[in-house]
Amino acid sequence: MDGKKLEYKGEEALKEIEKLTMNAGEVQDNLLKQILTQNKETEYLNQYMKRETFKTDLKEFKRCVPVISYEGIFPYIQRIANGEVSSLITGQPITEMLCSSGTSAGEPKLMPSIAEDLDRRTFVYNLIMPIMNQYVPDLDEGKVMYLYFVKAEKSTPCGLPARSVLTSYYKSKHFKCRTHDPWNDFTSPDQTILCNDINQSMHCQLLAGLIHRRQVLRLGAVFASAFLRAISFLERNWRKLCDDIRNGQLNSFITDPSCRSSMSTLLSSPDPCLADEISKICSQKCWKGILCKLWPKAKYIEAVVTGSMAQYVPALEHYCEGKLHLVCTMYASSECYFGVNLKPLSDPDDVAFTLLPNMGYFEFIPLGHNGTLLMDFDENEQVPNDKLVDLVNVKIGCFYELVITTFAGLYRYRVGDVLQVVAFHNKAPQFRFICRRNVVISIDSEKTNEEDLHRSVTMSKKLLEPYDALLVEYTSYADTCSVPGHYVLYWEILHYGTKGDPLDPNVLQECCIAVEEELDYVYRRCRTNDKSVGPLEIRVVEPGTFEALMDLFITKGASINQYKTPRCIKSKKALKLLKSKVSASFFSPRDPKWGPN
Repeated sequence: MDGKKLEYKGEEALKEIEKLTMNAGEVQDNLLKQILTQNKETEYLNQYMKRETFKTDLKEFKRCVPVISYEGIFPYIQRIANGEVSSLITGQPITEMLCSSGTSAGEPKLMPSIAEDLDRRTFVYNLIMPIMNQYVPDLDEGKVMYLYFVKAEKSTPCGLPARSVLTSYYKSKHFKCRTHDPWNDFTSPDQTILCNDINQSMHCQLLAGLIHRRQVLRLGAVFASAFLRAISFLERNWRKLCDDIRNGQLNSFITDPSCRSSMSTLLSSPDPCLADEISKICSQKCWKGILCKLWPKAKYIEAVVTGSMAQYVPALEHYCEGKLHLVCTMYASSECYFGVNLKPLSDPDDVAFTLLPNMGYFEFIPLGHNGTLLMDFDENEQVPNDKLVDLVNVKIGCFYELVITTFAGLYRYRVGDVLQVVAFHNKAPQFRFICRRNVVISIDSEKTNEEDLHRSVTMSKKLLEPYDALLVEYTSYADTCSVPGHYVLYWEILHYGTKGDPLDPNVLQECCIAVEEELDYVYRRCRTNDKSVGPLEIRVVEPGTFEALMDLFITKGASINQYKTPRCIKSKKALKLLKSKVSASFFSPRDPKWGPN
């Protein structure tokens, strides 16, 4: 397909976005009618609705079908996984079960998926470049170094594939049989992306990116954490990568036949000059700005940098010296692909996603009033049906929890994402992702959610900057072994200055104080008045600790593409690993100067 035809497709994609958002309410109503018509024979829906009203009475759906969490649909998913018919929940055959990341709320959840879901995901992917081309020109004149990974899939007892949503897409014909697109000309051969061995895949993909270093216009991975892991891998292995380029031969530790075959064409002859260029850059003691030096034509980094990924922004800016835009293009999950960012060059703090009304039927649980976030309903509490708000009726400034209904058999399902409406594009609302509602650390009556914890850590880590130190990663733990219990933060700190001296203990104690000062009134009351929460503790861990933590979760079934560091540790194995890596510990004062106000 030539460039002019692709440009035309881009124009059509933008027109489709306008059409969908202009008619958001009508598109939503028609979509719900289609879902109910297609799934009218299902056991799940027939226990709540009269079959003859499925296509015409949307009010009955909203009046009779309950709002559920995963526990409400899990028995049906389990029955299908064990071999019962798909018609328990959907009118189409379930082709696979998609595994959630398994790191936001414990064990991976299985989400049903049908064949046409791949078409919907591909539809969203095909919107990204037409949007980007409005802001960054000439992206068809170079290559893309996106680091994508698959994970070895499992099977349910009845033989259905059980895999991550990204593994599903990369292994589908939609990805493997795609036509050549000059706007998506990847440096990585498909065979290296499809390699199940993460280290072999990483080595080959970085090697391909280095070989094409002067043609690369865009860098990225799915999540910011995965991209930073790649930088860490490069920092440890750049000499081996340079040897491959210098000798024109792939390292012997790469044993995957498809990787070796696909990389042989890129390493057709030795290139000592390129190897020397890369070696000179990578041998510098400070890696600040390393990305712009290795890939001098790169224009931006694409990765998820919202929600729990926001804390990686300083590290990304360090490695690109603030010269590259951090671009977050879409909002998606294993349950559903939701929407796109129509202003992709926005600062990470300002990223807002326009929900596409043709992707699923969206409803919203109001959380608080007048722009104040209140978790009115616990995760397992029954939400009254009449409390939900339709997509087109949400209010700017207000907070909501997202609820979805899909063709694949999720009905009024609580996704668990907390969103804030910041604007409208035509008649479709634009949302800022706030947090996952079920991520919380608590000792007594106080409850600290992900957003509060992230805000507190963000404020306190600024105290490290004057000492050429950067907080790389963090997590938390509610330590109740002593009375009173207390919050523990595990911090991995990067020293990027020339001194490399350990931080003054007083600095880390000030960080403890700064975290507590930013936590809410209830926490401070528990600390000072009730004495039911003890002094906050920061435990500094060795370099590489959070990479080891990621490896642990990957061995338990998490996907590197979807991995998000848990903001509160509950796994005994993960906690044991963290404790084994602690190099120093610091506490806030027993009697802080600040009070609960």
